[in-house]
Amino acid sequence: MDIEMMRRALKLAERGAGWTSPNPMVGAVIVKGGRIIGEGWHRLYGSDHAEVDAFRNASEDVSGADMYVTLEPCSHYGKTPPCAKAIIEKGIGRVFVGIEDPNPLVSGRGIRMMRESGIHVESGFLEEEGRKLNEVFLKYITTGLPFCVMKTAMTLDGKIATATGDSKWITGELSREHVHELRHRLSGIMVGIGTILADDPMLTTRLQGRPSKDPVRIVIDSSARTPLDAKVLNASSEAGTIIAVTEKAESDKVKALAARGAEIIVTPLREGGVDLNFLMLELGRRKIDSVLLEGGGRVNYAALRSGVVDKVNAFIAPKIVGGETARTPVEGEGIRLMKDAILFSKTEFRRFGDDIMIEGYISKEVNP
Repeated sequence: MDIEMMRRALKLAERGAGWTSPNPMVGAVIVKGGRIIGEGWHRLYGSDHAEVDAFRNASEDVSGADMYVTLEPCSHYGKTPPCAKAIIEKGIGRVFVGIEDPNPLVSGRGIRMMRESGIHVESGFLEEEGRKLNEVFLKYITTGLPFCVMKTAMTLDGKIATATGDSKWITGELSREHVHELRHRLSGIMVGIGTILADDPMLTTRLQGRPSKDPVRIVIDSSARTPLDAKVLNASSEAGTIIAVTEKAESDKVKALAARGAEIIVTPLREGGVDLNFLMLELGRRKIDSVLLEGGGRVNYAALRSGVVDKVNAFIAPKIVGGETARTPVEGEGIRLMKDAILFSKTEFRRFGDDIMIEGYISKEVNP
């Protein structure tokens, strides 16, 4: 029953995907006499936490009940009062925790506070599932850096466009819908200037039938070549646009982009381009806890080489286009020896119609 209730809490937590950033997704279930009498989740950044939401939705007195919560209840005052204190005041008898909170402001203090008040607390339930659900939060809260997902879409022969540059569309509708789900879930979306000049994308989220949010648009543009009429500067969206330039960008161009509403981040030069490590640090300082990288081959290689990529979602469509000059997902100077190839761990496969998506976590950085 404990596993079943924690699994239910995880499903509740996921309902907050895209809305709680930079806070974690958390779900809570209250059980009394073998029955669920209340449940809740963290619905929106700044709103009540999952535990308080569950108390509000409880159908009867919760004193003496068990609570299943996916993340250690907080013990500090933030935008809301500490949940551990609320649990104690409500008279909960036992608390089952999915994972302990690595936030230095919590980090075991919530569990200790509850135990010292006489509540029986156990942790480590469905821990692997809980960590994957909140992989963005776990990296951001411990490093201050965004969790970066590199998305690629290619044909069966490894092309992201034909030799003429045509790329619409490589994957099917279901795959593209999943990408828009990623845009909703993650805080920022990053592309290179080449993508802006070639495709002029809006970089917004388009999900049918339910509310969604747009990610902050981030353009890697070392020389400030983004056209002033580009859609990323003119799309109707509440999300802002950040353009990362370097010292080689002409000041007049930078000022013109800023006048169009873009936030400018000037990074040091790294191998003639934007320093992605510096950029990620600056994005983290702006509470952008996650980035979807939808770059071309050169940007993807630079990101891999810089070590900023955490996970890859690679879509493969059952198509062949050929062409010696057709672009590929990762280009740049490349890796010289096969023994130095980038390795992946925890690889999974999913199908979206006729397309296949391979998901894996980076376990080795580029060593050209």
